[in-house]
Amino acid sequence: MRPLFFSRLRSAACGITLLAGASLATAESSHGIAMYGAPALPQDFVSLPYVNPDAPKGGQVVFGNLGSFDTLNPFTQKGTPPWQLRFWAYESLMGRSYDEPFSLYGLLAESIETPDDRSWVEFSLRTEARFSDGSPVTVEDVIWSYETLGSEGNLRYRSFWNKIERIEQTGPRRVRMTFNTEDRELALIAGLRPILKKQQWDTDPDNAPVGTAPYVVSDFELGRSVTLSRNPDYWGRDLPLRKGTNNFDKLRLEYFGDQTVLFEAFKAGDLSAVREFNAAKWDSDYDFARVQNAAVIKTEIPNQTPSGMTGLVMNTRRPPLNDWRVRQALIEAFNFEFINDTLTGGRLPRITSYFSNSYLAMNDGPATGRVAELLEPFRDTLLPGALEGYTLPVSDGTERNRANLRTARKLLSDAGWTIQDGVLQNAEGQALELQVLLQHGNLGEEEMQKAVDIYATSLERLGIKLTTDLVDGAQYVERQNVYDFDLTFFRRALSLSPGNEQMLYWGASGADMPGSRNLMGMNSPAAEAMILHMLKTSSSEEFIAAAQALDRALTSGRYVIPIWQYAKSRIAHDATMRFAPRVPIYGDGIHYMPEVWWSSGE
Repeated sequence: MRPLFFSRLRSAACGITLLAGASLATAESSHGIAMYGAPALPQDFVSLPYVNPDAPKGGQVVFGNLGSFDTLNPFTQKGTPPWQLRFWAYESLMGRSYDEPFSLYGLLAESIETPDDRSWVEFSLRTEARFSDGSPVTVEDVIWSYETLGSEGNLRYRSFWNKIERIEQTGPRRVRMTFNTEDRELALIAGLRPILKKQQWDTDPDNAPVGTAPYVVSDFELGRSVTLSRNPDYWGRDLPLRKGTNNFDKLRLEYFGDQTVLFEAFKAGDLSAVREFNAAKWDSDYDFARVQNAAVIKTEIPNQTPSGMTGLVMNTRRPPLNDWRVRQALIEAFNFEFINDTLTGGRLPRITSYFSNSYLAMNDGPATGRVAELLEPFRDTLLPGALEGYTLPVSDGTERNRANLRTARKLLSDAGWTIQDGVLQNAEGQALELQVLLQHGNLGEEEMQKAVDIYATSLERLGIKLTTDLVDGAQYVERQNVYDFDLTFFRRALSLSPGNEQMLYWGASGADMPGSRNLMGMNSPAAEAMILHMLKTSSSEEFIAAAQALDRALTSGRYVIPIWQYAKSRIAHDATMRFAPRVPIYGDGIHYMPEVWWSSGE
């Protein structure tokens, strides 16, 4: 089966101009770019600081995914691809260093140019850059990729395309993008879009897209497994950005129906590594034979990134969840201390805000200084706590949680909900009944199901009925896309360089748009203003203040019932798998293991 590529691209939205032999660039060419200041690595850097440049090549690793997949195309809006394909099988003009908040270095492009105001960006392609079939990467491929992804691809690519005034060829191997929006991050985002082969669309559009990355799909069984093999003719193996990376000969993904079966496969030696999110299980369940005989090693890798947000998101499109008092009451009733002790042995700290565990997090107490100044114009639209200070409730750790439930009852009463015959009802006699949408077999949501079971008992004491709807992956995605839920599992990983993606997560334009990332349906002028300020400022101090102000608007919005955070990764892996002792600030991120680890061959 060959997954469908894109529907035929209609007329181009931007003009393509060829200025043969000439460049309009007036900025100085550079090997890299940073959001603020200069990138840390010099032009003559040999390798990334967290890799082993002499790592041996060879070996195979097998990872487990939950659920299924029905396409090998990670760029379309429809279908469910293996999420790793976007990162393992495709490249962009620039590549990241995960030891810096947001710096890029030349990958398909050998250099980047942009003026001080970053109103445009120009890239010079490497002459040696090749697709996996050996054909050269051309400016035409680059322009086509941006147009196609921006107008026909997944929604996550379209916002950027709308900010391009024009894209044009300015030399045999040069391409320039001019922006129609004041946004300093756009020059960096431009360097991170995947580049695909235009000719494939013209001649064989039904195949999975052809990329330029070190790995290509060599085998797959739809819905069950995918194998990627390292391309022996990979064009960029000698680049400083690639030296010591992509060391395994093969990467294989196996799919499982639930986490229990996946874990048993790892215990039996069928998988190379697993990540454990439950600290209690990390201590209790990893004493099987392969650990005891040292065939498996337990490794903990710290990170310095924000906690992000994980928990139960509330759909504010639906009453009564559009009332902040009801949302706060639901947060009060969530007995985190008791749930955390029951499920993790109390080993994991709670997420206290979206950017907690980092310097971008809001401070305790009232907003002060520049943060207060940024939020003040929006005082009338902010919820209580944004300016005055907001903290999550803390229980006494007992199952009853009496004090917090009393607070919850008062909030519900203020919102017009009272107990009648043991059932919480409004003035019209409607009972407060809520349903949590969860995906069957998903790792994080299995843990959430256990938390919800405890939570339902607490809500029952308030007269609220909470039920769970466990569905398969396809139904789960479909229902989230049309916001058919009261509460659902929510996870947003956030970085030290929040930018345009924040508008996708929290922007009002996604509140009613099917398939958006704004699951809570929030519409906050303050949050949008803070995001825009982050994107326009050239000052790191202003950026931090805006991020802290955004954190206040999000957290005091009471959109999510937070659970625990992961300040470190817990990875159990084959003893033959190794990594360099220097860990980047992003820790064990999406790319870290398959890109940086290697096999000792022992």
